Amino acid sequence: MSRYTNGLVIRDPGVPAEVVELGLPEIGPGQVRVEVRAAGVCHSDLSMINGTLRPPHPLVLGHEAAGVVVETGDRVSRVRVGDHVVLNWQPACRSCWFCDHDQPWLCSTSSGVAALENGMTLDGAPVHVTLGLGAFAEQVVAPENAVIPVPPQLDFDLAALLGCSVLTGSGAVRNTARVQPGETVLVLGLGGVGLSAVAAARAAGAGKVIAVDVSEAKKGLAEAAGATDFLVSSDGLSKEVRGLNSKLGADHAIECVGRASTIRAAWRATRRGGQVTVVGMGAADDMVQLGALDIFSSARTLKASVYGQADTDLEVPALARAVLDGTLNLDHLITDRITLADVPAAFDRMSRGEGARSVAIL
Repeated sequence: MSRYTNGLVIRDPGVPAEVVELGLPEIGPGQVRVEVRAAGVCHSDLSMINGTLRPPHPLVLGHEAAGVVVETGDRVSRVRVGDHVVLNWQPACRSCWFCDHDQPWLCSTSSGVAALENGMTLDGAPVHVTLGLGAFAEQVVAPENAVIPVPPQLDFDLAALLGCSVLTGSGAVRNTARVQPGETVLVLGLGGVGLSAVAAARAAGAGKVIAVDVSEAKKGLAEAAGATDFLVSSDGLSKEVRGLNSKLGADHAIECVGRASTIRAAWRATRRGGQVTVVGMGAADDMVQLGALDIFSSARTLKASVYGQADTDLEVPALARAVLDGTLNLDHLITDRITLADVPAAFDRMSRGEGARSVAIL
């Protein structure tokens, strides 16, 4: 190991995360070394901590990030030293069945991997990195296809959000739900992904965008993102939604929590023939129960949206251009700019449903 970096590590399940020194691997052919400048605190990382997902340990957290390429290995052609890049936790191989059939977000070489080893070490022993990246670190080594060039004029904190929350939320609306002008869209869960879905629904011309969260404090954030209505989640949610939409229910419900209870709530609040899009990543043993007759008679569609159902190499640069030309405003998404050592406290705020996105500035 020729280089060292500081990173946020969980040594064992249930042990608090801490910033420690890590050894970086030498870069190999087709790899790049990136100096991370900003990394967002995402719910998927929280899932690695709270037991929703069970990754191997020791584990370097983080996957939503942007930075600068500082070294390239042999046979690297898409980026150069000095390029500003967004990290991609679901890079497409461009050769598997899914990539060949225009579904790179389901690429078989990167799907379903919560964490993997990449040569980084802790006290001389190998560590795993979250979603193949481990981006809560000052530097990372990643495959060339896991970095996406963006214009250098784009601020790093905003660029980081494009790699997960913005792409996931907006893609769910545009690519999976395919919201049409005049339709009513219900968004459940107002973290960074949910607020991005609200903004995308509004941009798509939705007639009503009904934002729902367990916290009344999210109302201002929802309105800033473009929500026409805000509701606090309750057992009467379906009735309240119908009261806002001529007793029909929503045309689309975008579920951004990843729990069986909120998926069922989204289902009940959607009109007959409507569509429920599940964006939140939940636990394997949290079972969703729907009646067979209900499925038939309601004629609703239940779909998942993985990484916004997006071709990241095309959509991340497009989103970056939209931010720079003023057609996409992300200012409301970042509620806290923090240091790497402050990330554990940001996870605590996220667990309590406070704020939108915290971004660590490195």
